[in-house]
Amino acid sequence: MELGLTGTLLLVSFITLLFYLVIWRGKKKQGNLPPGPTPLPLLGNILDLNPSEAPRSILQLSEKYGPVFTFYTFRQPAVIIIGCDTIREVLQEHGDALSERERVGLMNILFKDSGALFDPIHLLGQAVSNVICSVVFGERFDYEDEKFKTLLSNMREIARLMISRTGQMLQMFPNVLRHIPGPHLRIFTIFDKLRQFVKDMVQSHRETLDTNCPRDFIDSFLIRMEEEKNNHNTEFHEENLLGTIRDLFFAGTDTSSLTLRYGFLILLKYPEIQEKIHREIDNIIGLNRCPSMEDRSKMPYTDAVIHEIQRFADIIPAGLPFAVTKDITFRGYNIQKGTVVLLFLTSALKDPKYFKNPLQFDPGHFLDENGCFKKNDAFMPFSAGKRACVGEGLARMELFLFFTTILQNFILKPTVDKEDIEITPEPNTNGTRPRAYQMYAVPRSES
Repeated sequence: MELGLTGTLLLVSFITLLFYLVIWRGKKKQGNLPPGPTPLPLLGNILDLNPSEAPRSILQLSEKYGPVFTFYTFRQPAVIIIGCDTIREVLQEHGDALSERERVGLMNILFKDSGALFDPIHLLGQAVSNVICSVVFGERFDYEDEKFKTLLSNMREIARLMISRTGQMLQMFPNVLRHIPGPHLRIFTIFDKLRQFVKDMVQSHRETLDTNCPRDFIDSFLIRMEEEKNNHNTEFHEENLLGTIRDLFFAGTDTSSLTLRYGFLILLKYPEIQEKIHREIDNIIGLNRCPSMEDRSKMPYTDAVIHEIQRFADIIPAGLPFAVTKDITFRGYNIQKGTVVLLFLTSALKDPKYFKNPLQFDPGHFLDENGCFKKNDAFMPFSAGKRACVGEGLARMELFLFFTTILQNFILKPTVDKEDIEITPEPNTNGTRPRAYQMYAVPRSES
């Protein structure tokens, strides 16, 4: 019986597909990886995610597959680590193997008047970013500087696009979707503008460089580049300089300003917490001098509130990916060199074993029975291990000094009844973002 051309093609296609599935299934079983949802050919487990709320989907999967499970993006497996105890266990046993940051596909592509009603998003972004500007560029920008305002607007837009549904899809399929028209391509357009801004700043520094008197990070880097220009293995070259500056801006601006925005929203909801902070500021600092980092150890309640804001805000719920630098065995599973590992930070920050009311805002999570500040092992908003956030120290200083300085001088008041203020994060976003709001900042001298 002859099949004909169509029948032959169908038979060949069926046999090819069957052969592919057998090989693919065999590869999937190799390596004794942790269990997880059954991946589909080509797609992996992406259909198990809600693109609008990916972190929540991951936590739901952990309820079925446990605190260590495998999740496939295409054919690439990633090991997900859930819960404070599990995260600390893997860092204690294999911290040296989790010391390399994994650049996700898209990151590889990209990083080659007082008392008046206002939205704090712009002012906080400008204030926090100017700290980075002082370190990197040796100068701060005026808040009305159009170039500065455009820079921050572009950074906010990239952050918004990255956590959107289309942004999440782009991060899963960067090499494919970057060639397909759509709104997701705006990320590349905006990033090109940021890249050019950084290049212009570096060129300006190069033209005015005095090697005997470095002004900032860029000058210091350029001097080191010149010293090692004959070293072919040096890390001090142009691309690393540009990439480091971009990293500092993204990491040092968006997360800190978001945390402050979230914190002020919470204080609008709970004015009694704000009153306690005001009393502690008055007792320790007073109104006639600026706060300093030496004050923090004497202000346990304020310190506890800031820690609880970071825990509750949970700005980067999924954490940043690591790549295993050598083969390891964890809880009986073999994780091969190069495998992506995600320490799911939100599962530690909301771990009921360590926080009595993990879904509620409660400064008592960081206070003992005597009202003294107490540490909590599950507090890891900056990740943990050897590759914890390099800017953690700067971020802690920024949060304390901005927070206390503003509350030393102002009373924050809402524009609506406090019962109508919603402090749960903006829905359908893959990063945690406070809901949009406006507020009054009333000088305490007028109250």
